[in-house]
Amino acid sequence: MEEDEDHLLLDAFSRVLRRRRTEAGLSQEELAHLAGKSIRYISLLESRKHQPSLATFKRICVGLGVSMTDFMAEIESQ
Repeated sequence: MEEDEDHLLLDAFSRVLRRRRTEAGLSQEELAHLAGKSIRYISLLESRKHQPSLATFKRICVGLGVSMTDFMAEIESQ
């Protein structure tokens, strides 16, 4: 059961990340630069192959111009 929840949350996270990034008009490269990560890392997040630490999640949210609370609320509503 827990594994299913993890999978669903990771799916929702990746969808919200990609949508927020594109709505912000950012490429993966631009978001990676803002978050201090590699393009590959952002790609792995968007393809559900990796999940960020809380510190990285915060940097991504700052790069996107959204609060962590708003981002998580959107994930929870998926």
